[in-house]
Amino acid sequence: MLMGLPRIFFSMARDGLLPPVMAKVHPRFRTPYIGSVIVGVAAAAMAGLFPVSVLGELVSMGTLLAFATVCLGVLILRYTRPDLKRSFRVPFVWPICVIGALACVYLFWQAFEEHWRLMVGWIVIGQLIYFGYGYAHSKLRKSLG
Repeated sequence: MLMGLPRIFFSMARDGLLPPVMAKVHPRFRTPYIGSVIVGVAAAAMAGLFPVSVLGELVSMGTLLAFATVCLGVLILRYTRPDLKRSFRVPFVWPICVIGALACVYLFWQAFEEHWRLMVGWIVIGQLIYFGYGYAHSKLRKSLG
């Protein structure tokens, strides 16, 4: 989480979905240092507020949800954008993507029973930020008119 999230925030900020400060790159190390600091402070604060076991389950649940989304995205893009150049094509796309998504959702629901309120809360916060800021500032939306 601490390594990947600042880079996700960097990409989202570059696309206009988060404030531009999240896209700032350190001049020497070429890393998204503002995002790294923000994620580090947030992780430290959460580690003080919640038991580490709960945080571990929430991170696992979020990762499983992201993997399920990727499985479905691969399947959808195969048919909606067959013209895109790809360095790798998933063989047997239907069974692999469907089984992968179902496996992730199954594992997600195993943890979801116990911590669903926290997970729903974080999803709602993320959606509010995404739609509140991202919709108004999206570079893709602006380019489409």
